[in-house]
Amino acid sequence: MRKVALDLGARKTAYCEVREGKVVQRETVTAVQSLDSLLGPEQPPAVVAIEACREAWYVHDLLTSWGNEVVLVDTTRSRRLGIGQHGRKTDRIDAEVLALALERGGIPVAHVLSPRRRELRRWLGVRRALAETRAQFVTTARGIAREYGSPLPHCATERFVSNVCKKQLAPDLQAALEPLLKMLEINSIQLENVELELAKLCVTEPVIALLATAPGVGPVVATCFVSVIDEAKRFRCAHHVESYLGLVPSEDSSGGKRRIGAISKKGNKYMRALLIQSAWTILRTADRSDPLRLWAEAVAARRGKPVAVVALARRLVGVLWAMWSKGTAYEAARLAAAGSRGLSQAAQSLEFRAEALKKASKKQSMKKLTAAAVTH
Repeated sequence: MRKVALDLGARKTAYCEVREGKVVQRETVTAVQSLDSLLGPEQPPAVVAIEACREAWYVHDLLTSWGNEVVLVDTTRSRRLGIGQHGRKTDRIDAEVLALALERGGIPVAHVLSPRRRELRRWLGVRRALAETRAQFVTTARGIAREYGSPLPHCATERFVSNVCKKQLAPDLQAALEPLLKMLEINSIQLENVELELAKLCVTEPVIALLATAPGVGPVVATCFVSVIDEAKRFRCAHHVESYLGLVPSEDSSGGKRRIGAISKKGNKYMRALLIQSAWTILRTADRSDPLRLWAEAVAARRGKPVAVVALARRLVGVLWAMWSKGTAYEAARLAAAGSRGLSQAAQSLEFRAEALKKASKKQSMKKLTAAAVTH
């Protein structure tokens, strides 16, 4: 099969085809659809390498539908192929380097998310943008109120607008806050609609409710975990998942001396941030007899809370992966006795699983939305 590489850009895409170590054809187009004459269904099939990026999934599906074999390249390891060496990095050069590496073999392949998990990630991205925007509006409003010497009382973000409207504010302050309050009202409506769409998707993914039985794990964390990992069984062990999410220590053992550093911070940043938040929740609010909290408190006593929280987030990943792999709900007693590996091998009664799911539903902020999604 032909060996081809594409360098996908915002304004143009570079095409490079190689044979026996030499470039045989180059093209530059403004849209991938324009490559129909080179990679379309009427042309001989090709193995096409593309770097993982925003449009990579769409391009993957399009080229595959044309009869080509698409290789998605892991961008975190693309430099070892020669991309960007010697300070030379252009679309033409990148496409050529990628095509030659494809012909040689040894391309670091990235995972292609399934369509269902892409949908989850897409709606999670919209929800994240709306939630961060709401938080920024609230922070700005509180700052303006402090400038007027009228600090606003603390409350849940979703109740901010109604609480501000109840207060008797100075006319100048009210006028300054009015645009923010109107935008927050619109934001809240849109956020509720997005969460309803997410809830509908979650109903079709039973594993999300299962993962939410773990302490510190709500529907957003569980949904994000599923959307990032995609399939639990593509990982051989919990450590591989922890490494994939950048929660394992970095290491430099060159020169015969082993050096262990901070966590690698590779992989999905948002997922890692959510796991850290979950770890803090476990350490502060989980049942005092829960084995995860007891373990984290023991680490905190030796190394301090920041280190303990990161370690707990890493361990939580292993537990979630084990639960998903074996279809088990969180069971503190089994975890205390056997750790995450034992949990993955333990059988659970249907009664225990049903009870765990029932308890988990009580702590979920999206419970009502999920119920509404079921009725639609």
